[in-house]
Amino acid sequence: MLRVLFSAVCVLAFLGRTLATEASPPTGELLGTVWSGHPVTFGFLTERGHQFIAYYDADRRITVLGRKLTDPASPWTRFQPPGVPHHARKRASNVVAWDSHNTLRLALDRDGHLHLSGNMHVDPLVYYRTRVPFDVSTLERIDRMTGERESRCTYPVFFKDAAGDLLFRYRDGSSGNGSDLYNRYDVATRTWSRLLSTPLLEGEGKRNAYAGEPTLGPDGRFHLVWMWRETPDCATNHTLSYARSRDLVHWENSRGEPLALPITLKTGEVIDGAQPGGGLINMSFQLGFDAEQRPVVAYHRYDAQNHSQVFLARPAPSSPSKPGWTQSQLSTWDFKWAFSGGGSIPAEVTLGRPRLIDPHTFSIDYSSQVAGSGRWTIDASTLARTAQLPPPAPSLPAGLRRVQSPTPGLEVQTLPSSAGHRRWVLRWETLGRNRDKPRDFIPPPTELRLYELPATDTSTVERVGS
Repeated sequence: MLRVLFSAVCVLAFLGRTLATEASPPTGELLGTVWSGHPVTFGFLTERGHQFIAYYDADRRITVLGRKLTDPASPWTRFQPPGVPHHARKRASNVVAWDSHNTLRLALDRDGHLHLSGNMHVDPLVYYRTRVPFDVSTLERIDRMTGERESRCTYPVFFKDAAGDLLFRYRDGSSGNGSDLYNRYDVATRTWSRLLSTPLLEGEGKRNAYAGEPTLGPDGRFHLVWMWRETPDCATNHTLSYARSRDLVHWENSRGEPLALPITLKTGEVIDGAQPGGGLINMSFQLGFDAEQRPVVAYHRYDAQNHSQVFLARPAPSSPSKPGWTQSQLSTWDFKWAFSGGGSIPAEVTLGRPRLIDPHTFSIDYSSQVAGSGRWTIDASTLARTAQLPPPAPSLPAGLRRVQSPTPGLEVQTLPSSAGHRRWVLRWETLGRNRDKPRDFIPPPTELRLYELPATDTSTVERVGS
């Protein structure tokens, strides 16, 4: 009876939030028009009283906006940083190709200088930095960071270490043959240097790693989860792996045993040893932590019947005779997401990160093209699923979730940002992923609009499409 009452309360709360959210759609601010031939993740940063947006305009050019939030009358400053000829790609370095990998990334250093990188998929480094703090009009193209291994860059990521210093990670090489490199920024000299004398993750010329961003956990350590891939075919993902570090320089496994760098397939700690064709996919794994500050990883792979399933894993209790990770299957699906081949593909199963509801219970949100969406609750001691609930109410009003352009086939793309109790969503529309291949039909540009939404739990802001 208590479980029935709990479920009823959840449903009523879900409906109430939905009606409240959809009753008053916000008014958005038109920022410009954007390329809509395929989705690419834009950059959106709100920090220290300023807001910055990096996107590809209707002509595919990198465009950056900046404004001062503390001054309501402050207008947006718009700037298009220059590029250089990219002869191999037959375009300029500041113009995006038909490639959904060409994400744009933004970061502020300690002095307030804006850093921008992106539009790279096995391409020479594309990097800009402002000459004047917070002023996007002073963005300058810089052709190098360290000057080494910068001709085949992909997946740029800016992030901060525990002290707040700016770091940069990227892949040198290609899918199936690459190394993950880390740089550190010195604000005093305004120069970059290698954080590590070797790659952190090394494919040894035979494979590459697909890693999440190093995540600072409640235990004061950075935690890293990745899988390996043998070729550009996404079906060759395998061996979900883990490492942790207090300083991002010295790394160890979950038992505290040091790991020599670079970490390779043979030396990384294995979470799940699924082999190529086993259903591991770099689009669908998430890291969380339990009440004892242990890492908990949710991920997709196939079961013994070759069906798509979601699994949850955590380091097993320390035992020299039986190291490893405890795994639990959360879903009982009877379909297979049969992904394969190269290029960008749509995600047919997406997962939210494991979140502690209380010291004894996790929740994980999921969305599936076949099984729909929902939320599982999980017993934190056994990792067993205890209940299946409706999905959380959409945090975006219905009007923002619906396609507004008359062009057939467009999808809604959104990107959230928040600061304090304020939150915003950037919205535009594009055609879907097309394995990074050109289309015969080029759709008209779509509007890029910014919406400030009512304050809420920003961790539930949904991201549609990209």
